[in-house]
Amino acid sequence: MNIRSILQGINVLDLSTVLAGPSVGTFLAELGAEVTKIESPQGDVTRTWFGVNEDQSTTSAYYLSVNANKNVLVMDINTNRSELEELISKSDIVLLNFKSSDEVKFDLRPDDLLQRYPHLIIGKIKGFEHEEGRVAYDVAIQAETGYMSINGEKDSEPLKLPVAFMDVLAAHQLKEGLLCALLDKTKTGEGMLVECSLESAGIVSLMNQGSNFLKTGKVPIAAGSLHPNIAPYGEQIVFKDNTRIVLAIGSDKQFASLCSLLKCDAMANDQRFHNNISRVQNRKELLHILTKAAESISFPTIRESLIGHSVPFGEVKTIDRVMDSTSAREKITVHSNGERSVSHVGFNIIK
Repeated sequence: MNIRSILQGINVLDLSTVLAGPSVGTFLAELGAEVTKIESPQGDVTRTWFGVNEDQSTTSAYYLSVNANKNVLVMDINTNRSELEELISKSDIVLLNFKSSDEVKFDLRPDDLLQRYPHLIIGKIKGFEHEEGRVAYDVAIQAETGYMSINGEKDSEPLKLPVAFMDVLAAHQLKEGLLCALLDKTKTGEGMLVECSLESAGIVSLMNQGSNFLKTGKVPIAAGSLHPNIAPYGEQIVFKDNTRIVLAIGSDKQFASLCSLLKCDAMANDQRFHNNISRVQNRKELLHILTKAAESISFPTIRESLIGHSVPFGEVKTIDRVMDSTSAREKITVHSNGERSVSHVGFNIIK
């Protein structure tokens, strides 16, 4: 099945800017939808977000990362109202991320749009759930949803995650909602508003960190890469050849296999480490022993054995190595101007 034909025949009007909304538009385009992006004469602000090493005579990598496969129209939506209304009327989905005051200013309030076009599915991204007029960017949401407080090392200042994850999480939530809305429309023929805030997306994605607090009342703190419930999970060890890996041991069997391959079998039966609870309680001593064991082993000699014995680990790679991998090369979009960005579709469909 050609994944790029799934949404063929679906028309999307992308009126959103920056990251979350536009990335949803790119996702839909990569599934075959016809996506038209409207930009003001000043252009999407991300066109100016160049990295230090970028050629500023080209399109910014940031803009390219969330605007692939779209038809871009430059339009002043105030003075070209009739043209805009025609585009809306022909659309199945409209993507918005205006502030509430701008929705009124541009006559693009979702309720009004649905009255005019009952067939329309509106995907709306907003920043804060209950503060409609408040401007929100990713780092502000990371701060207000607790992520900065649990990211970093124990003694470091609060840190943001190095990708705009609140936008990414909100985009995923909106994608799921829009696909549900499309399914519902096949039954009812009616459109609807699907709305997601960056704040809510962050909160619902706290997962076990949120649940741990709700159950114990203990506030999670930054712990580096360490998992609060599992050990060794997040611990890093460096081999003789300087290869660094992070461990993700989730069972006693996996731990026993790791100990055997690192030639420290006795650890598996040591009362300090014989089950997950004891390993979490004694993880400093655990890491010290694992570190010493790895120092005498070259990683290439043990890699396949770790995989063969189902020991979960990840080699800590730099982005250049990641982008050179087979998996990454399969997910790179080449634009008409020859520049590249990473695809937004991470799944395959097999019939």
